[in-house]
Amino acid sequence: MFTIRKATVADCELIHKMAKEVFPATYKEILSPEQLDYMMDWMYAPSNVRKQMEEEGHVYSIAYKENEPCGYVSIQPQEKDVFHLQKIYVLPRFQGTHCGSFLFREAIKCIKEIHPEPCLMELNVNRNNKALQFYEHMGMRKLREGDFPIGNGYYMNDYIMGLDI
Repeated sequence: MFTIRKATVADCELIHKMAKEVFPATYKEILSPEQLDYMMDWMYAPSNVRKQMEEEGHVYSIAYKENEPCGYVSIQPQEKDVFHLQKIYVLPRFQGTHCGSFLFREAIKCIKEIHPEPCLMELNVNRNNKALQFYEHMGMRKLREGDFPIGNGYYMNDYIMGLDI
């Protein structure tokens, strides 16, 4: 049903384009328009996506249904035996099609290719994000919570969730 491919720096514009659709739809009830704009630039300006890939170790993958991009995921090594699921988003018109669980399983596969030994996959999720139930359904557990400053006076008010893989 879905296919996946690793993204390259040539995909920075595509990732940015998808984020412009999915990120505001995901957070419009949770964050102010000003914080949404700030975070979109901070995380998804094509130059910042490129920096994440080239300098920060993010591995992006893009899911497709037939030839249409429908979501993306990125993982990043954190420390010994810990990886961070940085981003996992499904375009609104593909939500409810199991694309999210497909991307989640692909993230685990990608981590296992890089690090075959047992490890922990963590992610941050806004405490008010309805995706919290999805992550719990996928087997993740709440490890801790915090309010993390991201600049410009904004915070991410998140749970950090984990899954042993």
